[in-house]
Amino acid sequence: MTKVYADLHLRVDPKDQKATESALKRAADFGYNLISIPFTSDATSEEISKLKAACKDVGLDFVLRADVRPRNQNELMQLLRRLRRKFEVICVICDDKEVSRQAAKDRRVDLLNFPSLDYRKRFFDRAEAELASCSLAALEVDVKPLLLLSGPARIRFLSSLRREVATAKEFHVPLLISSGVGEERLMRMPKDMASLGYLFGFNEESALRAVSATPSGIVLRNREKLSPSFVAPGIRVVKEGKDC
Repeated sequence: MTKVYADLHLRVDPKDQKATESALKRAADFGYNLISIPFTSDATSEEISKLKAACKDVGLDFVLRADVRPRNQNELMQLLRRLRRKFEVICVICDDKEVSRQAAKDRRVDLLNFPSLDYRKRFFDRAEAELASCSLAALEVDVKPLLLLSGPARIRFLSSLRREVATAKEFHVPLLISSGVGEERLMRMPKDMASLGYLFGFNEESALRAVSATPSGIVLRNREKLSPSFVAPGIRVVKEGKDC
């Protein structure tokens, strides 16, 4: 079966049309199928339509993703109520321990992303993983820091990633690898992205799954839920009308 490769965290600025189109063309040339350039919660329909059209022009399937960075649990809940039916993927950027705990146990959250390079501010521990294992949240690992860091900083970051990946595997939390890059020169081919996973605990099979089956499965699941025919998991409306 042909793999569907995905980068759900290409962070180019959609307002820079020329740079965005160039990055999308490179992603298509690299062999990606699914691409997401995250929006904030105030994205306009015009911005979204332009990006979808740009992806279609180069043969990419655009995934509508929202990145939210709530300051507290109440703000998180408000954002999820407002955005869940509008976006195909919702990622919570976890800068706060209480927010990350709430996000891990909320089934409306697809991705947990821990951006800090300081291990003391990376909150994916056993308690977080146990909560995520009971919901649908996956742990997203961005490779950007691995491309930019060097020396002791890179070693410390890798140590954090190894610990987090091992914990996620122990609790069967889905893992995916994304680029997290905003510059075309930092973009990598899907298998190159997967190979970086070897540095923090992935084997060949799990690394390839983290750039293919896991992200594409999340997108497929949510597109099904957003379909007008969706009733509940495994239940769809096939036909409506008086003659049914």
